[in-house]
Amino acid sequence: MQATFPPPSDRQRRRFRLSAAALAFTLVGGTAAWLARVPAPDWPDYVDIGRVNQLTSAWPPTPGDTTGTGSYTWSCGRNEIGHRNSANVVVAPGFAGPTHHTHEYVGNTSTDMDSTDASLAVADTTCGNGDRSTYYWPVLRLAPSDGGPDGQHGAIQTPAAVTLTMYGSPVGPVVAPPGGLRAAVGDALAVTDGGQHAAATWTCAGSPRRRTDRYPRCGPGQRVLRIFDFPSCWDGRRIDSRDHREHLVPTAADGRCPPRTFPVPQLQVIVAYDLPPGRRFVIDAFADQNHSPRTDHAFALNLMPAPVLAEAVSCVNGGRTCRG
Repeated sequence: MQATFPPPSDRQRRRFRLSAAALAFTLVGGTAAWLARVPAPDWPDYVDIGRVNQLTSAWPPTPGDTTGTGSYTWSCGRNEIGHRNSANVVVAPGFAGPTHHTHEYVGNTSTDMDSTDASLAVADTTCGNGDRSTYYWPVLRLAPSDGGPDGQHGAIQTPAAVTLTMYGSPVGPVVAPPGGLRAAVGDALAVTDGGQHAAATWTCAGSPRRRTDRYPRCGPGQRVLRIFDFPSCWDGRRIDSRDHREHLVPTAADGRCPPRTFPVPQLQVIVAYDLPPGRRFVIDAFADQNHSPRTDHAFALNLMPAPVLAEAVSCVNGGRTCRG
């Protein structure tokens, strides 16, 4: 037999409504209190450029400051031709590279996984002075506007400008680097390998002496800058080494080279971007590096024609400001 129950009285209905309201208030209030304890995302990889301290050292130079040395500046465009791929001719020639780590190039127009010094030496170039060297770095993308975790699929941002400059040494003359010299700056694995070689340098066009290893939030109308200061102390023998670093190492803070190395021109590459206000941006990175700005890096392979290189070396050693 099915049990039957008498309908609730008016007093019981009032008690039920009051209990339900109290429960709802408790749940809502508790949830609100819990939400209040959850920190809002502050994007720790980003920093307002005004909070970044200014440089105290004079070396490497900041844009427009030769620090008592000469400079030779030339243009290789800003990759208007869309030359991009995942190869790395310095680190892993002959391999295609991971598809989620795309490099952007200026200079030699043929650089890919199959490139050799011989093939590059006869290829076209985007450099106005005939420089057939190749210069490359990871592409920069806009992060998804929905705040999704995978910025890898954001739109690639073509640089607004790329500036290449060779500086002399603040402590003496430099020698010409050899043809085929490989150069690397930064650490693509800085998140997981301890960052021993990390050299990421970010800033804004309006405050170039404020440099950070985080993504900068720039003021209205200011370009975001990536600055790559390549090492400039050569061992005098090799054009490459096992780790692609031992043969060409950085200077000390005062611009001096370590013993048994020779100063070559300090190559500085500045990549500038016009980005939408308020949008986050990231560089392509290996999957376990979380798009960290600290993993920024760049490579160069020197194939500058001898007469052009001689002009550049003469210029920087003579303390002149030249354009190629």
